[in-house]
Amino acid sequence: MEIAVAGSEEFVLGFRLAGIRKAVGAAPEELERAVDALLEDEDVGILVLRSDEMAGLSAGLRRRLEVVPQPVVIAVGGAEEEDLRTKVKRAIGVDLFRTT
Repeated sequence: MEIAVAGSEEFVLGFRLAGIRKAVGAAPEELERAVDALLEDEDVGILVLRSDEMAGLSAGLRRRLEVVPQPVVIAVGGAEEEDLRTKVKRAIGVDLFRTT
């Protein structure tokens, strides 16, 4: 499983420098196509998007991002409805953060 990042060139640059190989820089009008391609990639286990860019996606694609079990979609840069714990639990069916 790999981590993938999609968004503006400025957003993905830091991830590329950190060694993320699947860092797709895309202009706003090309972002939906890039995200759709990453959703179809079976090697992608985690998909990172910037929250304001995710909000600019079509309603259908945003809904798809919310319900797909894999990859786990993480929006960064703002408040989200779901925390990471809930996303991981939904993706793998186990609460890894449970203390008991």
